[in-house]
Amino acid sequence: MGETPPRSADAGTGGSGVTTSHDRPAGASAQSAEYPAIPSHRAPNDGPGLGGGGALPRRRAFGAEQAFRVLTLAAGTMVLVIIVAIAIFLVSKAIPALQANHENFFTYKNWAPNEGEPRFGIAALAFGTVLSAVIALLLSVPVALGIALYLSHYAHRRIATTLGFLIDLLAAVPSVVFGLWGRDVFSGPVTDFSVWLNKYFSWIPLFGGEGPFGRAIILGSLVLAIMVLPIVTSLSREVFTQTPTANEEAALALGATKWEMIRTSVLPYGRPGVVAAVMLGLGRALGETIALAMTLGAGFLISFNVIQSGGNSIAANIANGFSESNDIGRGALIASGLVLFAITLVVNMTARVILNRRREFTEGAA
Repeated sequence: MGETPPRSADAGTGGSGVTTSHDRPAGASAQSAEYPAIPSHRAPNDGPGLGGGGALPRRRAFGAEQAFRVLTLAAGTMVLVIIVAIAIFLVSKAIPALQANHENFFTYKNWAPNEGEPRFGIAALAFGTVLSAVIALLLSVPVALGIALYLSHYAHRRIATTLGFLIDLLAAVPSVVFGLWGRDVFSGPVTDFSVWLNKYFSWIPLFGGEGPFGRAIILGSLVLAIMVLPIVTSLSREVFTQTPTANEEAALALGATKWEMIRTSVLPYGRPGVVAAVMLGLGRALGETIALAMTLGAGFLISFNVIQSGGNSIAANIANGFSESNDIGRGALIASGLVLFAITLVVNMTARVILNRRREFTEGAA
């Protein structure tokens, strides 16, 4: 009864795998054979073991993941640096011209920076830029969404592929080609259409006036609408095709028609993408240069009459006047470019706010 239990043959060899209750101090827990004790000559982090964080993997050296993270951070930072550098350049070049200006730059309508007493303002140019871009979007977005829905949910696969390819090809046409076509080919029909609008709808301020008609806001906006159409169509089509099939089948299973299914499943799901596509098209319309320079009448006026000759935009004015400007004139054009830069920045920030609100709404609903 009182004899010591027999020990294994290798108990005296110092192995850690065999312990007895007589060899442990009182209150110590038994060491499992599955997790051997850490020898006294090993540091806690020398390998797998108990305690001291030894079971955690060693920290890897600088590898591919860290390199990719650094490169993406550098790319994002570079974009911000470029934007700030552009803003600094525009401000530094515009300040001398703004100091020499004898009128209020933001409220004056005319543009005469090359005179002995420079007088120029951005009011008419900014108005024409925004007006032509908004009209272009009003004309192009409904057509673009209709084409996108047809290609994604109605057309046969072969027809959709062919038409999608043609639309993408239309987006690759240079803007100077659109400008030449609008000035030499499209101007005649638009002039006749403007005369008809003035004859029958002159009581509407948009179509009033006594002429001449032709190279006006309506011509530039129609050309811009054709240029914006493929961008909005392509992006909207991609968004609509990504609608979960389960959502569409659920709506059809509940008895919805195809249009009701699109209205309740496809359009709500693709709304953020459509907003992004429209804002991208608006950015293209705001910054368009050559096409508007060839189709607008280069007049400095603030009027909602879209058929009477005249109208101008910031980008078109820069293209038309840069080669003939002196130092003050070039500085004035750069100052107008700064205003266009600010407008596009505000548009992009507004689009980002809209998308973020939509994302918060959808995530909260989920």
